[in-house]
Amino acid sequence: MSLLSPVAALGRVTLGLLAHLGRVAIFAAQVVSHIFRPPWYPREFFHALMQIGWFSLPVVGLTALFTGGALALQIYAGGARFSAEAVVPAIVAIGMVRELGPVLGGLMVAARVASSIAAEIGTMKVTEQIDALVTLSTNPLKYLAVPRVVAATLAVPVLVGVGDAIGIMGGWLVGVNRLHFNSAAYLKNTMDFLEVWDVSSGLIKGAAFGFLVALMGCYHGMHSGRGAQGVGAATKAAVVSASVLIFAANYLLTELFFS
Repeated sequence: MSLLSPVAALGRVTLGLLAHLGRVAIFAAQVVSHIFRPPWYPREFFHALMQIGWFSLPVVGLTALFTGGALALQIYAGGARFSAEAVVPAIVAIGMVRELGPVLGGLMVAARVASSIAAEIGTMKVTEQIDALVTLSTNPLKYLAVPRVVAATLAVPVLVGVGDAIGIMGGWLVGVNRLHFNSAAYLKNTMDFLEVWDVSSGLIKGAAFGFLVALMGCYHGMHSGRGAQGVGAATKAAVVSASVLIFAANYLLTELFFS
């Protein structure tokens, strides 16, 4: 019996993980199906759009600025070993728009938004406000989850686009002022090597990451436990699961787009 205990424990963990993934998939399917069916709540949508998009812009912009600058320094230091310093503008631009811009933007939004959504909806569940919505014949999924998921799916690509531009600007600032590149040549190399698909793929990733962030916030908020401890656990789980899903989705989309 003792020899089978580790196998049994592993089986329980695997079955629990599969059951959890199934519940998340069903929740996602329900959210998507309700997007296209009335009633709609434009006030909740625009409120979520401001919270997710506009108020996340400073943290995403600062993250992108310093990332672009650090990326330029690292590429210059590495390229100097092979006398390839001239590749700095191209690699900074491609690295930002393809990978670092979407991923770091998604992670910053996950840290700020997924936790906020999970805490807000979890508190509503604890204080029985969700039960009150049901009593008023309002679908909590449609009223709480759908506007936030749609707003995040639309707002995060815009944040990613702005972050890409700021990150490239950060690389340009470091390249011109610290690494002594010619400003016009730096910008010309950036534009020559960037392609439309590079930017488009990053924006598509941003939309996918926004969907996942809001979905995890809503899911864990609606399935939070009772009391302050349950809300705290839901908030932590929302950020962790959103971050892990962002990395997993980033690999799958990169494999799909550039393999």
